[in-house]
Amino acid sequence: MERGHYIETSNTAYFRHDYDGEHADMRRLYEQAKLDQWNAATDIDWEKPLDSDGGLIADDLVDIHGTPFWNRLSPAQQVEINRLVARWRISTLMHGEHGAMLVCSQMVENVVGQDAKLFQASQVVDEARHNEVLHRYIALRLEGETYPLAGNVQEIFDTLLGTSAWYLKTIGLQLVAETFAVSLFRMLAESSKDPILCQICRRILQDEARHMGFGMLSLPAVVAEASAAERREMEDFAVWALNRTLRGIFPLGAYEDMGFSKADIETIRQNRRDRAAGGEETAFRKFFRRDLHQGLVRNLSKVGVLSKRIAPDLEALGISLAAA
Repeated sequence: MERGHYIETSNTAYFRHDYDGEHADMRRLYEQAKLDQWNAATDIDWEKPLDSDGGLIADDLVDIHGTPFWNRLSPAQQVEINRLVARWRISTLMHGEHGAMLVCSQMVENVVGQDAKLFQASQVVDEARHNEVLHRYIALRLEGETYPLAGNVQEIFDTLLGTSAWYLKTIGLQLVAETFAVSLFRMLAESSKDPILCQICRRILQDEARHMGFGMLSLPAVVAEASAAERREMEDFAVWALNRTLRGIFPLGAYEDMGFSKADIETIRQNRRDRAAGGEETAFRKFFRRDLHQGLVRNLSKVGVLSKRIAPDLEALGISLAAA
């Protein structure tokens, strides 16, 4: 049965009549995008066997690993929960890449500069390829079963698609969501048991670096020229996007499918919070959190959106400004 939903949008298109370039750095980013294109169907070694116990991601990335919940599972069940969590994470990323494709297709319309339009057109292709390659992976390694679109992911992209200002879309997508995705893909590339998943993540990372570059090139001038009210709007939108992105990453569906009770799941969720707060996370999770928070603070600072006014909001999310 086909799944999907409609979003009422109103997008302002700018039809440019002058096609000369005016932003040399943005044009170089577009030229690099053309050089970096790859084919999800042929450039991934899809025949490479899975040389592991059947798990796809590092066991350390499963919240219950090293706890009594993990120890009470049989070896086969430990592989099963690994694969369920992997399926949840990859499904979430796959939905996010599809949402990014839709947002970038709007941005082709409403950015003004010729070089920005060309680059955004290339990003539409990139996001389509990411959506395709993750869907192919699920079909190959996970029998084609995907988890549905998570509520927080839907809220993020419904809001981005319903927002008319391209710079707010860019803050939400390239500045926040892409930074999160880069850290997650980097962690998966370094830690996954499956060489195909490692290869896919490294390919995607190559593209994501350019996408973040668009925000770094396009936003500083807009922020610098913004009125006080417009700057507050941008800062508040960044905080909103951070809240939705960072507070909704628990693989609830995986634990439900594994048969854990509601009480067990709440205990697992609380244990995860406690371990993070106490600095007792695994090395991979510490790497991910440090990489993500440093990237967020660095990028927010570079474009001028990080201010003393929103610093308490970031601290409440566990993001230390000392990461800048």
